[in-house]
Amino acid sequence: MLRWALIFLVAGLVLAVLGFGGIGGAFVEIAKILFFVAIAVFVVLLVLGAMAGRRVR
Repeated sequence: MLRWALIFLVAGLVLAVLGFGGIGGAFVEIAKILFFVAIAVFVVLLVLGAMAGRRVR
């Protein structure tokens, strides 16, 4: 998911440089959303992994 965020970010920056500011801004916003979703998924999986590790012991 972070790969898609990076792709959208680069595409948004390129579009902004080429003069397509509206579309470029939308791509950057999508990249932000994907980044925060990836961070949220990471935190949830980190907590679940810690909880599962405690049960095994």
